[in-house]
Amino acid sequence: MGSSGWLLRDGAVMCATEVADSFAARARGLLGRDGIDGALLLPRTRAVHTLGMRFAVDVAFLDRSMTVLETQTLVPWRVTVPRVRARAVLEAEAGAFERWGLQAGDRLELRAHP
Repeated sequence: MGSSGWLLRDGAVMCATEVADSFAARARGLLGRDGIDGALLLPRTRAVHTLGMRFAVDVAFLDRSMTVLETQTLVPWRVTVPRVRARAVLEAEAGAFERWGLQAGDRLELRAHP
């Protein structure tokens, strides 16, 4: 994958986050995995799919300021419609966003691991 860091909301750490910072890493995403601890950030992404995935994922579409525009849960073998205002997508195992209380309007921040 690429770099990693902490995902924060209002200064509080929500989870560890991997960043898919290359075209190949974004194309691979979570394919081939049985799950993920934390989340995966896909910069420069407006739509995602779960074709060939082994588990359902929570998906958050983020604007250029990392504000959550919309969230949804995708089961395997689904495709999202591209979101025009989205500049990144955050993925986590289904149920994670509910546990974290993540919702539309939340402003996120990615901070590098020390």
